Amino acid sequence: MKSNTLTGRDLTAALVVVVVWGVNFVVMKFALRDFSPFQLGAARYVFAVLPLILLVKPPRITWKWVLMYGAFQGVGQFGILFFSLKVGMTAALASVLLQTQVFFTALFGFVLLHERANRPLQAGMVLAALGMGCFALNYVSPGAEISSATTLLGFALTLCAAAMWAMSNIVARRVQLLHADYSPVAFVVWSSSVAIVPFMALSLAFDAPEIRWQWLEARWSSWLAVAYLGWVATVLGYSLWTGLLKRHPANKVAPFSLGVPIVGLTTGMLVLGEVITPWQWAGIALVVSALACVMLGGLLKRR
Repeated sequence: MKSNTLTGRDLTAALVVVVVWGVNFVVMKFALRDFSPFQLGAARYVFAVLPLILLVKPPRITWKWVLMYGAFQGVGQFGILFFSLKVGMTAALASVLLQTQVFFTALFGFVLLHERANRPLQAGMVLAALGMGCFALNYVSPGAEISSATTLLGFALTLCAAAMWAMSNIVARRVQLLHADYSPVAFVVWSSSVAIVPFMALSLAFDAPEIRWQWLEARWSSWLAVAYLGWVATVLGYSLWTGLLKRHPANKVAPFSLGVPIVGLTTGMLVLGEVITPWQWAGIALVVSALACVMLGGLLKRR
């Protein structure tokens, strides 16, 4: 049975996830100095499954859900996200754009699960659409100031990564409905193993021959970044977040994700010196307002 009251332990877990996932984007940038996007994907999930896969029993759920979650959340979300960060996307802006998964989840939930959008969600989607327009104007408006650190391709790919995250959310919802007593840690660890072989195959197929083995000469700081992505951001972060969703209603947990883009923006600008253009600031303001509308609107309406 889910509780409406978050304990001190739950609040600590939520804040840890916010910081871990917010810093996550800067860490990706560091790792991509010595790894191709596909190499980083394989390395991330090797770290995510070892050594836990030797200690954790497989989750007691149908295996198709493990495979689907690993494909969407692993290969889909992070494969595309790593590629976008490589070809033209800042860590700060990626931390905001990836949160549009909330609206993709609502869209896919309507189409696939026949879930209806409430008034706060409808208003949030309108604000998010206006935000996307501001981001687009950063690239197409003749008088816009364009940041050299981002490209239209990087922007589009980041939105595709958010859509893949949304599909993994749909899979997670089905798992929670069908297997209420499943282990979040076991689910994360075993679904992470699904992504390793596809990432290795993609690297062999698309990485240039001269960079296929560059990871052997990677700096220690890049390997430390990979360890963070695998053990901290993936295993710890997703296990804590899934555990919170099992113990409490989504409307109590989801508002904490508003802190992720704040941490991501702050660390991106302070650590990497990334610059946000005026059009991008307008888009960020609208997207964050849209998220707040969705996550807090229903609560305020009930009160």
